[in-house]
This record gives sequence, C-alpha cells and structure tokens, in this order.
Amino acid sequence: MVVVRETASAVPVNTEQLVAELRALGVHEGSTLMVHTSLRSLGWVIGGAQAVLEALRGVVGPHGTLVMPTQSWQLCDPAFLQEAPAEWWPAIRDHLPLYSPATTPSQTMGAVAELFRTTPGAHRSSHPHRSITAVGPRAERITARHRIDSPAGEESPLGALVDLDASVLLLGVTAAKATVLHLAEHRASYPGKRTVPNGVAMLVDGRRTWVTWEELDVHDHDFEEVAEAFAADTGLVRTGRVGEAKAQLLPTRPLVEYAADWFTTHRR
Repeated sequence: MVVVRETASAVPVNTEQLVAELRALGVHEGSTLMVHTSLRSLGWVIGGAQAVLEALRGVVGPHGTLVMPTQSWQLCDPAFLQEAPAEWWPAIRDHLPLYSPATTPSQTMGAVAELFRTTPGAHRSSHPHRSITAVGPRAERITARHRIDSPAGEESPLGALVDLDASVLLLGVTAAKATVLHLAEHRASYPGKRTVPNGVAMLVDGRRTWVTWEELDVHDHDFEEVAEAFAADTGLVRTGRVGEAKAQLLPTRPLVEYAADWFTTHRR
C-alpha cells in the first residue's frame, strides 16, 4: 500500500486544495474514474458539492471520464425493499413513477453524485434502479449497456469500467460503497449465491406495465475486508487525505479479479 499525505485540513477546504490533493493521491489527467464520496466527510468545503465536482473534473481534465453511481432505489419493487406494508404493494406498483434518465433523482448516492447527474452532456445508463452516470470521452461506451436482470454484471457499466482499466476513488467512504465489487460477486462462486425477484413500472409497446425479473442477491458486508486484503497482498491501493476525508484510489481490474477469487474462497 502506498501512503501519501495523512494530515487533515484545519481550515475551510477550497477547490484548488482538492485538486492538489487528488493529484497527490494519484488521480491524473485523462483518468477514467468511478467516484464515491461523502461531501460532509471532506470538511467545510467552500462551494459545497459544486466545488467538489469542479475539482474532480479539473483533475481528470477534458480527456478524462468521471463516473458516479446514480441509483434510484425508490423505484424498486416494494416486495424487494420491504419498507412498506404488504397490503400497500399493489397500489405502489400501480403508481410508481416511470424511470427517466434525465429527471429521476438518485437516492442515497450523496449530494455530489446527485449534482453530477444533472451535468450537461452527462450519459446515464438505462437501468431503472442501478443507473450509472458518466461524463467525458468514454461516457457513452460506459453507459451503453445495462441489462435489467443483471444490474451489476458483465453487461453493465461495471463491466465496461473493468474493460477500460478504470480506477475507483473513495472519498470519505469505505470500500463498502465500492459498487464495482458487485461485479466480483457475479464472477465468484460461493454456497450462498442466489437470485431474488425485483420489478419496475415501464412502458411496453406504449403501455404502462409492471415488469419482473430475477437478479443476483448482492451484499456488501465483507467489501471492506476484501479491500483490506487486496491492499495488503498487492500494494496497489493508494491512501491519503483529501480535505478532511480519508481517500483511497484502487484499480478496478485487479481489484475485481482478486475479489472474485476471495469471495469464492471466503464466502459461505
């Protein structure tokens, strides 16, 4: 593991500081970068989410591609979410809004990702629950395929990110938020691997229809453990501070390959 600056900021954080610290961490111009961030963890950022987004775009430059999860869990089948009484489920299915890449808000993805979703020229993938948004020269390629019954599989933006040797940037969040590790779950073989039903309202031949499918039951309970093992065994993780947040930079291809083997060996 390569460790860079570890001292936390004791003053308000500005865009120029964020750019310098991201570069020190190892993010470079032209990068293809999947970002997971907690705005609050960065400290008191002058300009908030807008400043963080400007720093990220500035550090990868016009030839780089930024990618963020913009998932919309609120559109999932209520039976999948288990958040409402079962007697409400038929009414929920009848009245859930249709997914719109342009207007459906993300949920639990954070302020930076929600702002990023609205970037002019952004490409957002078609999955109604697990969409990924990208901006930059590789954005269209990354978001072009997203199978509805395999939201984190090979035919998803996660598969494209691995094919492109992208990196994952964790800003103030742990590896439990590293969405690309769900692709490793697809590749792994372990005793408890199973599918679960899900569904969404969509237009089929011009008519609103409730569509169902089976998808992999994914979990993140051991993502931090596998990321720590990957860092210790490979030395490929760079860690440091960006603002007041702990930051980690990880390469997607070796991470997913390592995690698929690790899940096969360790999961039950």
